[in-house]
Amino acid sequence: MIAEVLIVDDNADIRNILNDLIIDAGYTTRVAANFNQALSEIDKKIPDVAILDVKLDRGDNDGIQLLSHIKSKNKDVPVIMISGHANIEMAIDSLKHGAFEFVEKPFDQTRLLNFIKRAIENLNLKNQNREYETKLFSSYDLIGNSKNISIIREQIEKISVTDSRIFINGPSGSGKELIARKIHKKSKRKDNPFVILNGALLDSNKYELELFGEEKLDGSISYGALEKANKGTLLIDHISEIPLDIQSKILRVLIDQKFKRINGVNDIKVDVRLVCSSNKDLKNEIEIGNFREDLYHRISVFEIYIEPLNNRISDIPLLIKYFSEKISEGYNIKKLDIDENDSYILNHNWKGNVRELRNLIERIAILQPENKEKVSNIIKESLKNDNYPDKLTENSLSVPLKEAREKFEKEYLTVQLKKFNGNISKTANFVGMERSALHRKLKGLGIKEFN
Repeated sequence: MIAEVLIVDDNADIRNILNDLIIDAGYTTRVAANFNQALSEIDKKIPDVAILDVKLDRGDNDGIQLLSHIKSKNKDVPVIMISGHANIEMAIDSLKHGAFEFVEKPFDQTRLLNFIKRAIENLNLKNQNREYETKLFSSYDLIGNSKNISIIREQIEKISVTDSRIFINGPSGSGKELIARKIHKKSKRKDNPFVILNGALLDSNKYELELFGEEKLDGSISYGALEKANKGTLLIDHISEIPLDIQSKILRVLIDQKFKRINGVNDIKVDVRLVCSSNKDLKNEIEIGNFREDLYHRISVFEIYIEPLNNRISDIPLLIKYFSEKISEGYNIKKLDIDENDSYILNHNWKGNVRELRNLIERIAILQPENKEKVSNIIKESLKNDNYPDKLTENSLSVPLKEAREKFEKEYLTVQLKKFNGNISKTANFVGMERSALHRKLKGLGIKEFN
């Protein structure tokens, strides 16, 4: 696909020179002669590369405003700033706002074409990385055959076609962001931005800035997450960590469907689907005074709960197989030979959930063991500090033999039931018992059967 370059300059001669130069180099172009024309072209379609004059018809730095506008829509688009009134301060300001390069007029044509070539190569690399990441997310996000994952799949199919606000709850590393991405990809907003705001990573005094943006004294605009996600989806992760005063402002936006930027006077209206997530129980956070009940009811029109990996053991072999294939491809090595039913893996506590499992398999890929024995050693060494068998043995040493045996049988059969999604026949076959005998054993140990 031929790259497109947007040329913005109020000097007709320079526009024509740039246009001819860039077309001769094999690219397509669009041109704009002033701020409003440029704004219209940017909003119509984001170019692959933009060349912006710093000074147009609305002030000394209106090119910088256009730069900020492009970056608010797609931060990866390379922008080359040009000026006939260049100084060091102007160049630094351009780069600070995200410019790819700064060029003085009169410009060297060969040098400018080299900048454009590098800009397109840089954009293509970022697009390739994004495509790889997107494929990873879309392939992996709902891998599993557990009841929990099956329910979530059904929920996504039903709610993706709506614009309902969604709250996703589950432990860290379980896949909350992946569920949000899946919903976005299946919705009518799929071709528009998917923006993430992480409430746990923000500086306490920057929540408002990150959400609503700012109108600066020099006339430039810093766009917040709400505007960046316009027509698309905004995921507020770790929403439980956002301070109460900011929670009230989010609530006001949801009620009024508008907001003001910091230092702004005009109302900004945006069309955003809001998805929120947390690893905390928001109802409990409400009880202890950390979260607003009225905001909870606004953001949780529909709730999705993803269980910890320990509760869906039957998903682990599928995840191992998937990660082994994908990570091997990523490192360009032969497929990792990992036993998908390794008892050491199946019995591990997995406090870090799916993320921890993926990290383990990536560690194996990096070390590239020569055989299964070395793979097994890496697994045991990686998981030894928090593994089920070790804890079981340690706890069993302090109780009578009969109690220790019952404890082991209960833990063992519970794990096997989860592994086979509660299927009694498959569990009985695996553990070497008759179906009726397993029923009696489960009843005797007080283990509740499930489907």
